[in-house]
Amino acid sequence: MIGYVTLGTNDLDSAAEFYDAIAKEMGGSRMMEEEGYFIAWTGPDNTPGFAATRPFDKKKATVGNGMMVALQAKDPEQVDRIHALALELGGSDEGAPGQRGGGFYAGYFRDRDGNKLNAFCMTSVPA
Repeated sequence: MIGYVTLGTNDLDSAAEFYDAIAKEMGGSRMMEEEGYFIAWTGPDNTPGFAATRPFDKKKATVGNGMMVALQAKDPEQVDRIHALALELGGSDEGAPGQRGGGFYAGYFRDRDGNKLNAFCMTSVPA
């Protein structure tokens, strides 16, 4: 249902470094870019895309309160790696990886611009 998600940035070079590494961990890559304006990434098999952009209205990018982007990982180990990678790349911790109930495993973080994301996967729940 979702085609792609876009987050604003005030430093496209910094966002590129951050999201190039996250995309690589998830098997994705850059799919489109307009130098100095935006970069878009896609996952394996053309899964929904993700973009970082300078705001079209040329005003400062700000963080949406209550807004979050969820990145679907293949397993809990990849959730752990993505969360750790985000922190290594200058992101901030918003909740360590772990079970959240109902077989939902997730780790929460913010990118360098303050946008909130999580990496998650569904796991089986013991009976």
